[in-house]
Amino acid sequence: MTDTVPEPTTPDRAPAPTARWRDPALPPEARADALIAEMTLPEKAAQLYGIWVGASAEGGEVAPHQHEMEEPADLDTLLPRGLGQLTRPFGTAPVDPALGALSLLRTQRRVMAANRFGIPALAHEECLAGFAAWGATAYPVPLAWGAAFDPALVEDMAGRIGRDLRAVGVHQGLAPVLDVVRDPRWGRVEETIGEDPYLVGTIGTAYVRGLQSAGVVATLKHFAGYSASRAGRNLAPVGMGARERADVVLPPFEMAVREGGARSVMHAYTDTDGIPSAADERLLTGLLRDTWGFTGTVVADYFGVAFLQTLHGVAGSLGEAAGAALGAGVDVELPTVKAYGEPLLAAVAEGRVPEALVDRAVRRVLVQKAQLGMLDADWDPVPRALARHVEDPHAPAPARGGEAGTAAADALTARALRGSVDLDSAGNQDVARRLAEESVVLLRNDGTLPLDRPGTIALMGPNADTPTAVLGCYSFPVHVGVQHPQVPAGIELPTLREALAAQFPDCRITAAAGCAVDTADTGGIPAAVRAAAAADVVVLALGDRAGLFGRGTSGEGCDAESLALPGVQQRLLDAVLDAGRPVVVVLLAGRPYALGDAVTRAAGIVQAFFPGQMGTAAVAAVLAGRVEPSGRLPVSVPARPGSQPATYLAARLGRASDVSNVDPTPAYPFGHGLAYTTFAWGDLRTDGGEVGTDGEVRCSFTVRNTGLREGTEVVQVYLRDPVASVVQPYQRLVGYRRVRLAPGARARVELAVPADLAAFTGRDGRRVVEPGALELRLAASSADVRLTVACTLTGPPRTVDHTRGTHPRFTVRPV
Repeated sequence: MTDTVPEPTTPDRAPAPTARWRDPALPPEARADALIAEMTLPEKAAQLYGIWVGASAEGGEVAPHQHEMEEPADLDTLLPRGLGQLTRPFGTAPVDPALGALSLLRTQRRVMAANRFGIPALAHEECLAGFAAWGATAYPVPLAWGAAFDPALVEDMAGRIGRDLRAVGVHQGLAPVLDVVRDPRWGRVEETIGEDPYLVGTIGTAYVRGLQSAGVVATLKHFAGYSASRAGRNLAPVGMGARERADVVLPPFEMAVREGGARSVMHAYTDTDGIPSAADERLLTGLLRDTWGFTGTVVADYFGVAFLQTLHGVAGSLGEAAGAALGAGVDVELPTVKAYGEPLLAAVAEGRVPEALVDRAVRRVLVQKAQLGMLDADWDPVPRALARHVEDPHAPAPARGGEAGTAAADALTARALRGSVDLDSAGNQDVARRLAEESVVLLRNDGTLPLDRPGTIALMGPNADTPTAVLGCYSFPVHVGVQHPQVPAGIELPTLREALAAQFPDCRITAAAGCAVDTADTGGIPAAVRAAAAADVVVLALGDRAGLFGRGTSGEGCDAESLALPGVQQRLLDAVLDAGRPVVVVLLAGRPYALGDAVTRAAGIVQAFFPGQMGTAAVAAVLAGRVEPSGRLPVSVPARPGSQPATYLAARLGRASDVSNVDPTPAYPFGHGLAYTTFAWGDLRTDGGEVGTDGEVRCSFTVRNTGLREGTEVVQVYLRDPVASVVQPYQRLVGYRRVRLAPGARARVELAVPADLAAFTGRDGRRVVEPGALELRLAASSADVRLTVACTLTGPPRTVDHTRGTHPRFTVRPV
């Protein structure tokens, strides 16, 4: 990659380095106010948008309506005013990380030199499943994080992602996604953490803490309700009541703001009950800031401000769209300037948009830049990874000016920087491996697994020998790399065939794909059946191909009409099952799928939600028994492809009944997952009885590994409120803990559950803890309750707010 913009020139009116807003001893708010007082309206507005250099309006889109919305920016006109953000300097095209960091350095120097205050731009990148840059580690997707039920490991991963971002000069990451799955047909299910708000909130908050521990701003998205679109269609209207929004959709965001300290929020594309999120002042200001106390920046989802005019029809012009978004609380327009440029300036000049709205937004932006050290007089845009090469007088000087565009200069620079930036370190790979292993869910096992030295394995299915079958749509090779087929992936992506060969070196592996992921061609099925009939065991790799906007079967804009396996994969599955050999189904997918009678006929079913670059090794290790399966389902697996939407959070009317012929009961419920060992739960002790609405329920019980192998039980705590003033879910998750035990070992689990966890949104719109009977269900899944604690909350109803308790207290002691 060459320079993103030309070499800087020095402005004529640069302020003194002793300006008050430069003083790091002052509070960031005071510094921002001092700077705003010196800025013109165009200079203030310039801090409210990004520039997407290198994005194309041709070829494959990576953002909705990119072809219609993207147009070249006039940098000579824009940069003297300043610049708020730089959009995806690494995530737009393949670029060597070191050269990309050098290019970003030069870009920052030009941005700083072009504006009279020397203010740098804040650089942001996608980091949903790892830094979305060429050569960076591709971790498991968020749905796999949910399957791991391990916030500490997710926090470790996020810290590594953050340190990689900061090492090359990036300040903000557009993650995590905190949307709660409401309809698995939605293409972006792979980007979510699951269908339960407590699981989404705890895992997502751990990600925020990890990313921000590295000094990178985490961005919560998509606020709020994006995943509740009608029929699971991307960027579609949302049909959702206020109570569903308050009790299901909002809690993960509330937790991440309150407990994670998230410093940025991205609005959702959707509209709810006629109000687009980008123009919803009650949501972005009333709830987020006034109630929850959020003090960071609200950024637009890509082109979301302009969509108020073009898609939602609530603004007649870009100037009106800018006013609506600013008034609601959207501080920054991304990915590039549309509404917050000349249309906003004209609207302010004509009195249609108050300048005070611009001042409010720019203050938030500048406070954040001050917090990041970007307003300090000695702030240096040199990324840590390049410091030696840029500052060492004996190191080759970076190419400058026109030299940067020459192949010779780039080759010289590449040699000088080689090895200075490693975005796929051994430490990264180790965390990616552990997370992939913990996320593998064993759905069914008739005793065939783990495989015991098979002589012949027939490996088949469309994902058996496909390197990218483990990657989601926001991994760099799929998101961007697919548009550059001549460029190598940048990371090692062993196929399942290669991983099985490494695990079973003495086994003969025969391969027959049988079919493609999503075509109608059945011509390969007969050969697959013949190969299956001749093998000791069949491993059938089915699932998805990640992509964008219809270029895949999972991912943004790749929504499904039903939860049947894509293409003719179900026909392949049925035919192979009829071959009469033990069949182990491996699903490399971005959403759950109905599997027909394979749920009773397959020897084993292993679910892996796009487990990243170490994913095939993790799956093979589980099949071989070298890794104990410990994942649990973050989303229910349907029994039939059409009985949707149905999540485990359904109320009693949403469950199976004798007055409807449609049974939504899943084949495998939320929280389900098997191990290669067994666990017994018992010796329940509880204070039980009556507890005040401001008290807590305490209990303890023993979990024992009754099998012959080490294993992990995921203790899950569900709350059931049988009688309430408004309809409640049949049950809902309020806590969980992974408990690892050696064969024969026991652990005593002590639990204290605050009454606050029973709170819900009452008829008057306030969150309330009501007196009455409750059940705490101590379970191995939402359908496998091992112990039940019955209690009664006493006293008056108690109104609670965002400061309420949100977690039970666990203590696990070996006994």
